[in-house]
Amino acid sequence: MSNILAPDALGPTICAGEILVEIMATSVGEGFSAPVEMIGPYPSGAPAIFIDQCARVGGSAAMIGAVGRDDFGRVTLDRLAADGVDISAVAVDPDHPTGTAFVRYRPDGDRDFVYNITRSAAARFGWTDAVEALAARAGHLHVMGSALVMAGAAEVIEAAARLVKARGGTLSLDPNLRKELAYGADTERRFAEIVAMTDLLLPSGDELQRASGVEGRDAALARLFAMGVREVALKQGRAGATVHRPDLPPVHAEAFAVDEIDPTGAGDCFGGAYVTCRRLGLSVEDALTYANAAGARNVTMRGPMEGAGTRADLDRFIAATPRRAP
Repeated sequence: MSNILAPDALGPTICAGEILVEIMATSVGEGFSAPVEMIGPYPSGAPAIFIDQCARVGGSAAMIGAVGRDDFGRVTLDRLAADGVDISAVAVDPDHPTGTAFVRYRPDGDRDFVYNITRSAAARFGWTDAVEALAARAGHLHVMGSALVMAGAAEVIEAAARLVKARGGTLSLDPNLRKELAYGADTERRFAEIVAMTDLLLPSGDELQRASGVEGRDAALARLFAMGVREVALKQGRAGATVHRPDLPPVHAEAFAVDEIDPTGAGDCFGGAYVTCRRLGLSVEDALTYANAAGARNVTMRGPMEGAGTRADLDRFIAATPRRAP
């Protein structure tokens, strides 16, 4: 029970979904109803941020997705490859642009997004020989709930999940629910099926209840464990993070005290570090410390994955950064 994820030696962690660039407003405000100054492009997309952090912290990692044949696509692929991500199963679409996300921060710290995902190259990939070859040697599949809104991505995820599980691999899920994305009946069905296959759940906020289908933390955890989920790493923002396992006491780690510059990607970096550390054999306690550090370090830099750290980066960050008071 000490390590519920397949070891890194079984094969890479793979993630399928949107690969984007992010362009962000430099001023705080409400949405994009008037011209504003913006900066970017920054490589982005929740699955891409997650898998980049996996590779940066020392795990074997590979991405499935698509970009356009344009500068935005080159920016993202160059970044992933430079950080050690296998991009052999990323398609380059000659007819559609790379996906984009425009973001502006509100005065209360929340964010407004304008996405171009489903009508961009980000949604235009499917099951190919390259994808099948990668999935057939993978040891772990990580699923972002945001990817399930795209029919092609959902089909790839379902097929990859079967292959990975059949060879003794494992599956993690970050519900990653976005208010800007529509969740129809097919998406809800796919989400429920993935939850039922999940070994490690990485929720935040009300996603714990959403994944379980019941209200209340204790009831939600009991339901998830009964469904077969073996570990829940609950992200709690400034309150830190807590790992729950059936019949074992929870493990909690306080958050690091940092000045937040850009919160985008914090949860994805947390997940990438936690999954990789667990697959590399680290204890829950140590993996949770690295995951908290990865999320906290990332918010200190502008750009969704600009703060994704190596193991050495995170060791230095942990040594130099105080924890928030409980």
